[in-house]
Amino acid sequence: MGAKRPSPGIERKVVKAACPHDCPDTCGMHISVENGVAVKVEGAKDMPFTQGTLCTKVAHYLERTYSRERVLYPQKRVGAKGEGKFERISWDEALDTIAAKFRQIAAVEPQAILPCSYAGTMGMVQYGSMDRRFFHKLGASLLERTLCSSAGKVGMKITLGAGVGMDPERFDEAKLILIWGSNPIVSNLHLWSRVQEAKRRGARVVAIDPYRSLAAAKCDQHLAPLPGTDAALALGLMHVIINEGLYDADYVERHTLGFAQLRERVQDYAPHNVAAICGLEAEAIAALAREYARTRPAAIRLNYGMQRHSGGGMAVRTITCLPALTGHWRDAAGGVLLSTGDWYGMNHAALERADLIPNRPRTINQSALGDALTAARPPVRAIYVYNNNPVAVCPDSRKVIAGFRREDLFTVVHEIFLTDTTDYADIVLPATTQLEHYDVHKSYGHLYLLANNPAIAPVGEAKPNSEVFRLLAARMGFTEACFRDSDEDICRQALASTNPRMAGADWEALKAQGWQRLKLPARFAPFAEGNFLTPSGKCEFWSQTALDMGMDPLPVYIPPRESAQSAPQLAEQYPLAFISPPARNFLNSSFANLPFALKEAGEPYLDIHPGDAAARGISEGDAVRIFNGRGSFVTKARVSTRVRPGVVAALSVWWKKLSPDGRNANEVTSQALADMGGAATFYDCLVEIERVGAN
Repeated sequence: MGAKRPSPGIERKVVKAACPHDCPDTCGMHISVENGVAVKVEGAKDMPFTQGTLCTKVAHYLERTYSRERVLYPQKRVGAKGEGKFERISWDEALDTIAAKFRQIAAVEPQAILPCSYAGTMGMVQYGSMDRRFFHKLGASLLERTLCSSAGKVGMKITLGAGVGMDPERFDEAKLILIWGSNPIVSNLHLWSRVQEAKRRGARVVAIDPYRSLAAAKCDQHLAPLPGTDAALALGLMHVIINEGLYDADYVERHTLGFAQLRERVQDYAPHNVAAICGLEAEAIAALAREYARTRPAAIRLNYGMQRHSGGGMAVRTITCLPALTGHWRDAAGGVLLSTGDWYGMNHAALERADLIPNRPRTINQSALGDALTAARPPVRAIYVYNNNPVAVCPDSRKVIAGFRREDLFTVVHEIFLTDTTDYADIVLPATTQLEHYDVHKSYGHLYLLANNPAIAPVGEAKPNSEVFRLLAARMGFTEACFRDSDEDICRQALASTNPRMAGADWEALKAQGWQRLKLPARFAPFAEGNFLTPSGKCEFWSQTALDMGMDPLPVYIPPRESAQSAPQLAEQYPLAFISPPARNFLNSSFANLPFALKEAGEPYLDIHPGDAAARGISEGDAVRIFNGRGSFVTKARVSTRVRPGVVAALSVWWKKLSPDGRNANEVTSQALADMGGAATFYDCLVEIERVGAN
């Protein structure tokens, strides 16, 4: 039989796209369109890393694009802040209102205006181009975007010189894989498939995670250290490797700096000492050290969960010393992977145009947004939120909401849905989804550039971030040519790089193909012969960079700010360590309002160990209150050995308005910052639990 002919009058096409979400996989996608309507989203089978597979979230992307709940037109507030009551207005009225308010504020103090964006989309155009130009020209406060990864990035740079590592495509060749602070089934699916292939070939896979995640449950071994003790564990491994002569003396001599000092440092971290810190068995620590040192090739997959505590940057810095100590960098399938982001060389200077800044504005840290909105001087008078849902995702929610409730704070939210944050907006603007605009993408979990072509016209009156800032720039009277760049112009500028790994990157070719690998060998071991990107060109066990930052120049264990060991008086009142790792069908707070995701997630719950539950009279399914001095929230108890004694976990991030008491896990998290990168410390948190209704 011949191929099926298209029905008369139906125009079909397949559009090449890229997943925009905050995930290392950055999947290639194909969007099938019929008569201007997207009818199918599937993985691009020809994309070498993602190979045609999408996660369950993005497989449902049409439900997001065509949801009945989408914001379709501009609106202005008609109720009290927090009520979420709006009426429809025109784009002209919305833009005129915003421009007039910004002009009024900027005439007195431009730093009183704050952009508030994060990683709702990761494309270079919609994440960080026209928006940066606009706020730079305005002289607005700068924003440190620190919620997720900034501590680990700095820690990695101290040791390796940049946010680089082994090629993720080589994990299937490793003989031992440590999944450290990562749940790749949820957050790195295409690396997980390579881990599974390595297992089929005989590799052992060890999970290191306080929580028995979906991935940890499928590993050969699971070690559950107490939250925030990962650096101590890594130093314990080094103690055994060095003292038992298991290190690669040749590699250490030629390609590392500071081994003698490191040898002295690790003497304080004998396995029995580390066991007491981490809550592990000393013999398990020693056995893992020996196995890691003796097995080739051995790979470590880090992720950002294990750096969300007071010593998070140092933890990453310490763990990334391990492959140099053992010489695992000699192998293409050996080493460590946290991020591939710095292998790229996007032209951020051209995208963001920091040269437009007319003054020396202050910088506000997003991880302390609550303090900024309630106590900054000069006060924040206007905030523009896009790619972000800070009321749901920022720590210490009570302070964040107190800031957004201010009547004198002019708030604009550019969004796809009416989120927890839009409820506090004065103006709500309708945003496009990934199917409705151009973008160009890099990844932090593979080595490919991707193009996103718009598959459909914007739904309703939705506009992309880039277009809204072009329109606002015109209303503000900004005359620089860069404010007239089209989205495709910006894509070309992003690729116009002198970085040799970007050689051959061309926008026309990329949008036609959909993807292109960086100019790196098909197989490569980046540091087989040293050539680290540090000032010394070596893996820096001892680091002048760290010393110049006021940090210990050697790896060291920095305990959590809130733990039974470091804060015993606080722990008497709040004895349980609280973590809030990602729920499988949510991506931060994205997708967390869609029916398929809510159906799969069921309802918010807290995993609590049977011993901890029994001590509090808590049974399976009980409503429980999680609380500390910052706040509280209510959820259901799931009595489970997924958590170790003394640790509780609430998979997140739930929208507050979809939670039992209108609150979520960030009621109890802290604005305290990590040791590096101004990073958030979501998992450095003590709480107590009580059964709702208990006397």
